[in-house]
Amino acid sequence: MKVLIVNTSEKTGGAAVAAHRLMDALNNNGVKARMLVGVKQWHFLWERLVIYLHLHLSKKHLFEIDIANAGRDITKTEEFKEADVVHLHWINQGMLSTATIRRILDSEKPVVWTMHDMWPATAICHYTRGCDSYKKSCSECQLLPNGGSSDDLSAWTWRRKRKMLAGRHVYFVACSRWLETEARKSRLLRGHGITSIPNPIDSRLFRPMDKGEAKRVNGLPEDRKIILFVSQKVTDKRKGMDHFVRAINTMVEKHPEAKDTMGIAILGGHAEDVAGQLALPSYPLGYVSDQERIVSIYNSADTFVLPSLEDNLPNTIMEAMACGVPCVGYKVGGIPEMIDHKKNGYLATLRDAADLSNGIWWVMEEADYDGLVGSCVGKVKRKYSQHSVAIKYIEVYNEAIAYKRVIR
Repeated sequence: MKVLIVNTSEKTGGAAVAAHRLMDALNNNGVKARMLVGVKQWHFLWERLVIYLHLHLSKKHLFEIDIANAGRDITKTEEFKEADVVHLHWINQGMLSTATIRRILDSEKPVVWTMHDMWPATAICHYTRGCDSYKKSCSECQLLPNGGSSDDLSAWTWRRKRKMLAGRHVYFVACSRWLETEARKSRLLRGHGITSIPNPIDSRLFRPMDKGEAKRVNGLPEDRKIILFVSQKVTDKRKGMDHFVRAINTMVEKHPEAKDTMGIAILGGHAEDVAGQLALPSYPLGYVSDQERIVSIYNSADTFVLPSLEDNLPNTIMEAMACGVPCVGYKVGGIPEMIDHKKNGYLATLRDAADLSNGIWWVMEEADYDGLVGSCVGKVKRKYSQHSVAIKYIEVYNEAIAYKRVIR
């Protein structure tokens, strides 16, 4: 079986990392998988320009909206022609348009589409921020100036997506059961196959290592317990840095002795912008792309905290757990499917920074830490191994191929 994985980028962003890991998992389990990436710059610029104009020349939400009005026609490529299955992933920002997706769906190829966020089920947004218009029909979008209108950019894009999918069949795969549940509510996706399969991880790469050595390699103090925060852009509001700051400061107020025993490592772009806001010694590590270095940074941590306000199935939590690092996060999205409360980490009440603070302290000072570590590694091997995820996707591919044969 030959599978073509289509994604906007090869390595930048969580979806790219997950798609690349899936390609490796499939190739290691008997499937010939290859990846098609890359955006023509004018497609990207044209889409941004249209959005910019609809935002009344404001940059607010400029990169939170995608309308797929321009993109590549991959049906003419040799990679597409040779594929038995076309597997779409995150295809925004000029990679594919609704018109070019329609051409893919009208081909003889069965199509599987992994949802890394809500965009395939909505008009223009990747996360709904509590809006439920996608259950019926998107319009009056909160991301547009003055709350949009009945015939705004979201309504226009909704109609284009509805036309794109009408009379066609796609096998949608959500990365979490939470996202599967949300996708089933979308009027756009009615009549299509929807299931959930988690992202895979290479546990040969992401594995526990000597913590003291990891701290030395990354210039972190060996005599302090390290709390780790990771995000591609740490100032991203959705990732909850404001909540992290409040939680840390609350913990230090309640347990001032933490100042002498704990520190914070911050991995990601703009890390230095927030280090000074924290009540504990902080070590901004900046943006790191080298995988071996990232693994060593996880291993230098005693707990990993990700207070996302909306999230699917964060790679960062999976990576931390694979390295034997207990995690603390909010009970939202797919995070409760990863963190088992007080078994391999701590789930805090959403937007409750005080509870988040309690969770960090519990993991660091009160829990059976070795038990948490063992539970983290064990769950990753059971649920997110390359083999288990690849087998589930192969089942979906075979079902999609059989469906195409029946309707021909």
